[in-house]
Amino acid sequence: MSHSVRSSKVPVLVTGGAGYIGSHTTKVLAHAGFQPVVLDDLSTGHRWAVRWGPLIEADLGDRAALSTVLKDYGIQAVVHFAARACVGDSFRDPRGYYRNNVLATLNLLDVMLDAGVNVIVFSSSCAVYGLPEVIPIPESHPQRPVSPYGETKLAVERALHWYSQAYGLRWLALRYFNAAGADPDGELGEVHVPETHLIPRAILAALGRAAPLEIYGTDYPTPDGTAVRDYIHVADLAEAHVLGLQYLLAGGESAALNLGTGRGYSVREVLAAVERISGRCVPVRQGPRRPGDPPALIADARRARELLGWRPSRSDLTTIIETAWLWYRSRQPFGVDGNQE
Repeated sequence: MSHSVRSSKVPVLVTGGAGYIGSHTTKVLAHAGFQPVVLDDLSTGHRWAVRWGPLIEADLGDRAALSTVLKDYGIQAVVHFAARACVGDSFRDPRGYYRNNVLATLNLLDVMLDAGVNVIVFSSSCAVYGLPEVIPIPESHPQRPVSPYGETKLAVERALHWYSQAYGLRWLALRYFNAAGADPDGELGEVHVPETHLIPRAILAALGRAAPLEIYGTDYPTPDGTAVRDYIHVADLAEAHVLGLQYLLAGGESAALNLGTGRGYSVREVLAAVERISGRCVPVRQGPRRPGDPPALIADARRARELLGWRPSRSDLTTIIETAWLWYRSRQPFGVDGNQE
């Protein structure tokens, strides 16, 4: 890791650390020598996914609870995942998205500054760009979100910028493209209720645990008519957060960085790979496009490589799907609370 600092069990608060990307990052933080402290209200996260540090069950809106955690554990930095993160859902409930993603984050930043904690790695999204004007998308691309979800991520990025100017907050905003895959050791994986992401939905349909997969739009201006996305393995994402934290703690400048591979795959290409790896058919049905879905989203992630020395090593489509397939195949169906039945 190019920006390593002596972590010597530096205590790091991981908000949303019981969730998909948060839990994978907590594991990598612990293995890198940090002491992760997870804060999660378990509304979408899972208690079983918190295995590398204490779990504080609390809401980000609870200022007293946040202050207590920062003080009691001597927190020196924050990795902030806690948010609602479904584009489609954000159209139905923009109030909930602004409350959870913006107001709760501002509350967190206030408590951090009051406690003298001035380093944060923020989980942002390529949704801040909206409809891409160029592919691959650089960080300098205009930010014109087309969903309430994207707007909330952009609002937090702008707050980070101004808080940095006024209060000396030091930050990274990591703009993910499509997180996918599962822990290579089989200890963690993706469990959302309901599940909306393409790869797990395809695998669950192939296993007969979910309805046929609906393809949203087959008339896009892409080679096979289906939407193209840049898939990044969740373990590679987790490593980027650790590198980002080390970079900031070593004195690095605040920045917004894309996390992706620079390579896109269409929905049909993903389904073909799931069928090849699983040896099973993925039942599908065709549906209309969803609002806010661009034809293609592919990252220009050179800046993360230059600044952090980050190189995704597991994000080829085969590795992504193999790890996800092993995770789902080796487990019984999950109950509504995410626990195995």
